[in-house]
Amino acid sequence: MARNFKRKEGLSALNELNITPLMDLAFSLLIIFMVTTPLLEQTIELNLPKQEQNSSSQRPEKVEFQVINIDARGQVYWGKQPVDLVELENMLASLAKELDPKPISLRADRTLQYQKVIDVIDAIKRHKLTKLNLDTEVK
Repeated sequence: MARNFKRKEGLSALNELNITPLMDLAFSLLIIFMVTTPLLEQTIELNLPKQEQNSSSQRPEKVEFQVINIDARGQVYWGKQPVDLVELENMLASLAKELDPKPISLRADRTLQYQKVIDVIDAIKRHKLTKLNLDTEVK
């Protein structure tokens, strides 16, 4: 007498989906993005002035800026490159010659003397660059 070892449930459809591996993947990706996001903005460490956030402010469209930083000691940076005021003038002159120059984002430490910021703004105005954004830290 021969035995039949086939299961009757062998051809039945799966009633439930195992999502545990998908959840592990989702949480792993979330942790990776949470760790790497702060590293994406590699800028000069500044203590920006604070600004009240009003509810009517709209999110601006994504625009590429030329960033000028001034740290607490008064050192001016063109992006991440330290420059003096003469070099800054030359770089602003070359930016002004472009057909559609990038807007300038000026970031200055809140403990900095106000005159240092005005010196940089005057240099920007001398080259007739009118698109200027003053960065602040939102409370």
